Amino acid sequence: MCGRYYIEIDDSELRSIVAEVERKTAVKTGEIFPTNLAPVLSPDGIMKAMRWGFPKYDGKGEIINARSETAAEKNMFRRPMMEGRCLVPASWYFEWERRGKQKVKYALMAPEKSPVWMAGLSKTDLQTGDSSFVILTRPAWSGISFIHDRMPVILSKKSHDEWLYGHDPVSTMNQAISEVQYKAI
Repeated sequence: MCGRYYIEIDDSELRSIVAEVERKTAVKTGEIFPTNLAPVLSPDGIMKAMRWGFPKYDGKGEIINARSETAAEKNMFRRPMMEGRCLVPASWYFEWERRGKQKVKYALMAPEKSPVWMAGLSKTDLQTGDSSFVILTRPAWSGISFIHDRMPVILSKKSHDEWLYGHDPVSTMNQAISEVQYKAI
């Protein structure tokens, strides 16, 4: 689930976000891949550049997503769930439907075509000071489950402060937006 997403800088809100972050660090726009540096609303409410993916314990590869249902129980995500909740802005995210040997790529976006805000977890490497994030996932809305069985936890703007600063992240995730629009690309 959610192995790529897109930041369209023609959108004025996202262009403003990218400009704010790029005062300090250049970030990727367009199609965002794991390990790219991307803009993220940090746990302290400041937009900053973060690397997509937590390094695996063996140092071989990245963990880019966390299951919302179990993140609070897993060693890798327990502390970030308590003190590292963040929000990842995007124009849309991508999923692929498997049709035999063929894969069909879809862009999935908010119904009103405004930016989507995906719930994430972040942490900072104490030795380097570099921050990284993962995107939280949940079971897919039935309207898109033919494409993929998981989707990001997408939070409405009214839930942002509750996600970043609240004391019950599970309750906040239960308020996630389910329905999304999609188009094959």
